[in-house]
Amino acid sequence: MTKKEQFQTAEAIWSGTDNQPAADNYDTIRKYYEYANAGKWDAWCDLFTDDMVMDEQLAGNIVGLATLRPMMAGMGQAYAKFQNVLKSMVVEGDEGAVVSHISALAAKYPTETIEADVMNFFRFRNGKISYMRNVHDSKPFAPFLRQISGG
Repeated sequence: MTKKEQFQTAEAIWSGTDNQPAADNYDTIRKYYEYANAGKWDAWCDLFTDDMVMDEQLAGNIVGLATLRPMMAGMGQAYAKFQNVLKSMVVEGDEGAVVSHISALAAKYPTETIEADVMNFFRFRNGKISYMRNVHDSKPFAPFLRQISGG
């Protein structure tokens, strides 16, 4: 058994979850960032439960995958560049937290960089994200907010 497998097995045992090992949730978080950075928004949405709830710093409260999926379909048109780089992660049972950094350019204002540190909290059910909340400074997103408000 590799060191990573030993760690993931120990993490699953410590978390007390016998129906959903923490290692699977760890992989779900990794895919969350991998798919976002590749612009694979449909695959990214597939990481969520149908009845998901998201408290998103800019978009507000989003309920249900049927609401989230069409919102994310427009990400390619909203941003000229979007990267959300995972910096640190903690997973315990069916909860996880991540510190990441977003580097982005709004499509309408591609010369104004967006740089923000972000904290995400995740709750999982059966290997999918059932709840997510992100927290970050909104000021760096001013170009994006001007763009969606018609400015």
